[in-house]
Amino acid sequence: MARVSKVRLDGDRLSDLMNIGVLTSRFPLDEVHAVLQKTGRTSQRVRDLPAHVMVYYVIAMALYRAEGTREVLRLLLEGLRAIVGLGRTIEPAGKAAISRARTRLGVEPVKELYDRLVKPVATTETLGAFYRTWRVVAMDGFTLATPDTVANEAAFGRPVAPAGGKSAYPLVRGVGLVEVGTHVLFGAVVGSYDTGEVTLAHEVVPRLEKGMLCLADRYFPGFELWREALQTGADLVWRVRSVIHFEVEERLPDGSYLSRFYPKRQKGGRREEAIQVRVVEYRVKNPDGEDQDIRLITSILDWTAAPAAELAQLYHERWEFETVLDEFKTHLRGASTGLRSQTPELVRQEVYGMLLAHFALRGLMHEAAVHAGRDPDRISFIHAVRVVRRTLPRFAALPPSGVEKPSRRGTRRNPGRGRGATA
Repeated sequence: MARVSKVRLDGDRLSDLMNIGVLTSRFPLDEVHAVLQKTGRTSQRVRDLPAHVMVYYVIAMALYRAEGTREVLRLLLEGLRAIVGLGRTIEPAGKAAISRARTRLGVEPVKELYDRLVKPVATTETLGAFYRTWRVVAMDGFTLATPDTVANEAAFGRPVAPAGGKSAYPLVRGVGLVEVGTHVLFGAVVGSYDTGEVTLAHEVVPRLEKGMLCLADRYFPGFELWREALQTGADLVWRVRSVIHFEVEERLPDGSYLSRFYPKRQKGGRREEAIQVRVVEYRVKNPDGEDQDIRLITSILDWTAAPAAELAQLYHERWEFETVLDEFKTHLRGASTGLRSQTPELVRQEVYGMLLAHFALRGLMHEAAVHAGRDPDRISFIHAVRVVRRTLPRFAALPPSGVEKPSRRGTRRNPGRGRGATA
């Protein structure tokens, strides 16, 4: 077995260690084989690093950001042998062999596994996951720095530095959805830095579903994207820029008003194409004490179903996406370590591996929170990462929890986290 830092049972609850099996139960071997078959990446001959082993390896890379590629494999081999049915002892391959195995695997199976398995996990027992009857999710974008190679720059591009010229590293851009109550990041799409967030968002909104309430910042609302999101059956609360004009059609008792969202003006365009919306306007104090006007539009036209004051406070739950990015980009990746892949294909593969690892951790934390009757937001993400890192090399001996224990029924999300909001 790979040697790692000693695990001290007196420092961690036994339930913490027993739940490490959830990490692999999120990505069962039969699902891994299914995505390999679908994408045509199943190993055609016996290899020291077969495709199904490399899928787990790509996920593990995200958990051991500070370790070299060969050390990550060494840490995993004992556990992988039991999980994926390797009948012989495998010596850790060299860096070049690992790179070739990752290249054979490509990004498609890892992305397919992410698209297939990563989804909201909150139940009615999850504290703080719902506003009234809606599951609250937030849409936003993120960027990640890639190694400075010619191939990565050509594929992803890089922003202009504040002092002029090009920035130090090429950037990959992504847009995704976060389940606010559990911090699960799902539906993410990855592209180049030169691809705008709204363009990527068109690929993300189909992951919305009826019963969800989606929050989004002012840079996303556009007529086409709004219409596409509504077609999923989800309800929306999006901030809009002041340059978009909304006429007051009917004032409502809660201070909001009904209006219409029009497409861009075109010759011959018909007024009937507009979509009715409800507008909520309010004012907040900035950190510097200055007033700031905020305007939201929502698809919830019945003010009694979601009063303006509640939506004004609920909108600020959108900042939970920033907390998730902190987990994803800093605590999981490591503040001093960027992406390690030298080619665009492996960069994309690595990003989806990080998304899968984050989901496994958040799924573990959600299960622990439900069992304890706690809000998942109140469980330390850093602690979860440390526990998994210490125990992952021996997780094969720890059975995953197959059935969730009964727990106390959750309460509806309290939208009152926002400060200084008055409708």
